[in-house]
Amino acid sequence: MRITVDHERCVGAGQCVLSAPEVFDQSEEDGTSVVREPHPAPEHHDAARRAADLCPGRAVRLD
Repeated sequence: MRITVDHERCVGAGQCVLSAPEVFDQSEEDGTSVVREPHPAPEHHDAARRAADLCPGRAVRLD
């Protein structure tokens, strides 16, 4: 799994951080999502998928 965030679409809602804190963080400058683990361990895949589903801006991409 590979995770990216489209910063043009991110609204800084923080749903990704709440769903998968091991994978995502928020920028202290503007609150947008920061990917901490672009290739997360298998045990974090479900949480990453949930974060992508909950993202209101549809900014989280999973490949």
